[in-house]
Amino acid sequence: MDGFLLDRGFQVLQCAYPEAQRVLDYDSLKLRSFYPGALVRFGGRFHLVGDPLRRPQDVWETLKSPIGTIGDKLRVGRLRTRIGTGSLESLFSRPETTTIQALQRAGFSDKMIERFFQPLFCGVFLSKDLEASSRVFEFVFRMFATGETALPSQGMGAIAAQMASRLASGNIRTNARTGSVKPGSVVLVNGEEVRGRAVVIATEGPEAARLLGEGTRNKSRSATCIYFSAAEAPIEKPILVLNGEGTGPINSLCIPSQVAPAYAPKGQSLISVTVIGIEQDHSIEVEDAVQSQLKEWFGPAVDGWRHLKTYQISHALTDQAPPSFSPLDQPVRISPGLFVCGEHRSMPSIQWALYSGRRCAAAVLEDLSRG
Repeated sequence: MDGFLLDRGFQVLQCAYPEAQRVLDYDSLKLRSFYPGALVRFGGRFHLVGDPLRRPQDVWETLKSPIGTIGDKLRVGRLRTRIGTGSLESLFSRPETTTIQALQRAGFSDKMIERFFQPLFCGVFLSKDLEASSRVFEFVFRMFATGETALPSQGMGAIAAQMASRLASGNIRTNARTGSVKPGSVVLVNGEEVRGRAVVIATEGPEAARLLGEGTRNKSRSATCIYFSAAEAPIEKPILVLNGEGTGPINSLCIPSQVAPAYAPKGQSLISVTVIGIEQDHSIEVEDAVQSQLKEWFGPAVDGWRHLKTYQISHALTDQAPPSFSPLDQPVRISPGLFVCGEHRSMPSIQWALYSGRRCAAAVLEDLSRG
């Protein structure tokens, strides 16, 4: 759009995802990494919470920041060690609570939870209350701790494009909405029937439930992403900015063009703002409130920013409250010739979308090999 590259909502690739490492060619994606850590807005200022293992030079600034106590920051190291041990199978077999309970049991202060964990993981879970499963939290924290957080140079859509490029030309058809499915047959809304030896439903949860004629397994979490252009980036570092003050509509902010320059034309910056949930009938009011809060953060320069686009995403993620489904053993075969896959069957993330897809493909191959 006008030379800017807009992902549909704020997204990142956690490079430590085992399934992404297995499926994707990272070199071809030309990944660009975020600065390890976050800038937290609190008390009218931005405070760095860095990763001392990756950037030891940030230790002192992180320790003196008012985002939690020194003890809290030491507890982050212990949490990192505990979560990083053992297999994924063992992680998903651990006793399950909510994320907020897990953080409290680990001894974190209310300040650390409210100023750091809440804005960070509310953005991850798209939930304002940290009621997501502790297993989901531990998996995500492990991915943050063990690998880079990155954007492909040409946007998140490059991931799907890379996978699609491995197929023969003409094998992908778009803008053809499905009306109904059954084993071996897909009927489009225009009445056309497409037949095949196997049918795989790989779409968002509510649509999969409609096509299968079943109830939705998990409710959806929604998000609003608002993009602005600016002549100058308000933050120099390619880093995630968190709202640690707990007021105003903004949960987090980043500048994708500081991470991957191709997101904006030369001499321009792209700013991405994430708001938890959507207000279908009040989008203009939300945009105005966001701009007002941005002026509090960055001053009158925000008056010169241009609103590019607002994405209201109803089914951004599935809800992750306990009891959670283990992503390792969810069924993908509905009946002979009919299959379903997607993160909505277990836990949300690129990792589990890819994993579910691979398990589904294996089930299809097994059925087809039987004739």
